[in-house]
Formats: sequence, C-alpha cells, structure tokens
Amino acid sequence: MDTDVRRYLDDLVAVARTVLGENLVGAYAAGSVGLDAYQSGRSDIDVALLCADPVPEAAKRALVAGLRHEALPCPARGLELVTYRRAVAASGTPEPGFEVELNTGARMPFRATYAPTDRPVADGHFWYALDRSILHQHGYPLLGSPAAEVFADVSPADLRRLLVDALTWWLALPTPPGDEPAAGAEDAVLGACRSLVRFRYGRWLAKTDAGLRLVAEGDEATPVIERSIAARLGGAPPSGPQARAFQQRVLDEIRAG
Repeated sequence: MDTDVRRYLDDLVAVARTVLGENLVGAYAAGSVGLDAYQSGRSDIDVALLCADPVPEAAKRALVAGLRHEALPCPARGLELVTYRRAVAASGTPEPGFEVELNTGARMPFRATYAPTDRPVADGHFWYALDRSILHQHGYPLLGSPAAEVFADVSPADLRRLLVDALTWWLALPTPPGDEPAAGAEDAVLGACRSLVRFRYGRWLAKTDAGLRLVAEGDEATPVIERSIAARLGGAPPSGPQARAFQQRVLDEIRAG
C-alpha cells in the first residue's frame, strides 16, 4: 500500500476512535485500495466504518468535522467514507442503511449526508449495497474482524437489480455525441466490465482487471475495452457513443438474467 495512503488511513482511524469511542468496532478500506488497484493521482480512498450502535447526531457531525479534507488532508482525489451499524452490515440488505456519509477532497465536491432519507434518489441508492458486496469479498481491515465476517453479501436477485439500477443510472448521464474521445468514458466502460464479470462469475475485480478478463475471453468490444484501459495510463478514452453502446449491451445481458 502507498505510504501516504497508509499514514492517512491510520490517522483517519485515530480520528474516528476519538469521536466514536467504543462504538467504533471496525474500519475497512474498500474500493481501489481494497481491490489492490489504487492509482495515485486518479483513485479515491474509500473507507467503511462499522459501529455497534446508532451514531448520535452530534457524533455524526463531529466525525464529518474531523475527517473533512480541511481538517485531515486526503492524499488522493478525495475520501468517500460511509459509516454503518454492525447489524446493517451483517444483514445483506439492498437498502443504503448508512449512518453518515462523507465525500471530501481537494478534487471532489464536498458532501455530508446524515441519513439515507437525505440522499437524493437521483444520485442513486444502489451504491451502498454494491460497495458492501465488494467489502464482503475484498475489504481491507484497518480495525476489527475480517471484512467477510462482518459484511454480508446481497442475494443474487438483489445483486441483479442493483446492477441494473447502476447501469441505468450511468446511461442516463449526458454523453457527448460524435466520435471524439470523451472524458470519463473509460470509467463508464470499465465499470460496466466490472459489473459484467461480477454477474457472470460471482467475483468482484478491479475495473482494469475486469476489462482484461473480458479481453482474454475475446469479447466483441475488445477494442473499446483496450482503449479504456490505455486511457487510465494517459491515452485517449473511447467516444461517448462507444461507451454507451457497451454499457447498454451489458445492461441487456444482466437484465435478461
């Protein structure tokens, strides 16, 4: 793990301990760190905190104040932190179920959400259960029991619905027309690769690794996938229509079951 990231995660857990005290029973790196795919200058740092009991409002706000970028500078693009009760993490629920959510960083819009009902539906409610599914397989423990013991996976039916919701959300975003490279199109393609690999084979892979698996299988979209992988290293991304066509194909396969 990157030294700066390791130091930051240690400091983050220390702040969380100070704010939450004995209520804090676990802390886990998720996302690219958990999947051993962190890319300096590009990746976010994703963290899930686990509490034994509901977090009081004052403690939620103190946690946000202590962990926001202005108080604890994040060495990545930003921090995406979600706090769950232990019972929610163990339930396998498809619902958001979080106590408090924080997005903060030098290159990330600030967001603090103190209850799932405050999260706009248009922003997507599928993220959380999918993230907990990734944590179940790949959570990196910073504090507490192994992630697989505390984060239950969602059911196959819920997984399918959540993946459909996620791809539908992505496809609803504005997409530049024409054949010119579109910023962010590579993430759309590789995110769809990861969803497809999870749906077909039951395992979460890092986005690039998922793309490489589909390329190795001779997927018909190999040129678009390879271009998306190259874009993560500075190459030109695919066009918006290319990304959308691949996402739609993945959505159709998952929706058909």
